[in-house]
Amino acid sequence: MARVREFDTEAALEAAMVVFRRRGYEGSSLQELVDATGVGRGSLYAAFGSKDGLYRAVLDRYREQQAIPLIELLHSGAPVRELVRGILVDLVDVIVREGRDQNCLIVTAATERVAHDPEVAARIEATTASLEDALTEVITAAQAGGELSGDDPRGLARFVLTTIHGLRVMGAINPDRRYLMTVVEAALVALR
Repeated sequence: MARVREFDTEAALEAAMVVFRRRGYEGSSLQELVDATGVGRGSLYAAFGSKDGLYRAVLDRYREQQAIPLIELLHSGAPVRELVRGILVDLVDVIVREGRDQNCLIVTAATERVAHDPEVAARIEATTASLEDALTEVITAAQAGGELSGDDPRGLARFVLTTIHGLRVMGAINPDRRYLMTVVEAALVALR
């Protein structure tokens, strides 16, 4: 008879996410993950197969928590400039609150794992593509309705997405609100 999993998978993923966000994949030892999750090595391996498997599960969870709600927000019907401003300001608030303690898993996965882990690359590419597609849809509609000018909605969507990721990177260097808000205001100038 198969053993019943004796730990809360969701709680383990949340705890592992904190470790990976603080230390990255390479900087996170299996022992740190065991300590953070409170789950023994054997149980972690049985549930996720490996440290890689746990990392990929954490990336999937991060997508559920970060990207999917953002996509839903973009489809709320609010004016695009207002949406983008709200998204960027909320992100600045999170960065300032977390300081250098928590990094974006999408950004760290892109720099640490994408080049040599095809499964991580596929996850990051899918997440990024879904965000880009959602931004493109709302920008296209806003341009058609006269809310925004321009004729390259996908390019503008990529710019907004790059701004989001760039804020995360620059926030890790300097999590100062005034500094980051200059980026937000400059980005909003592009959304005319």
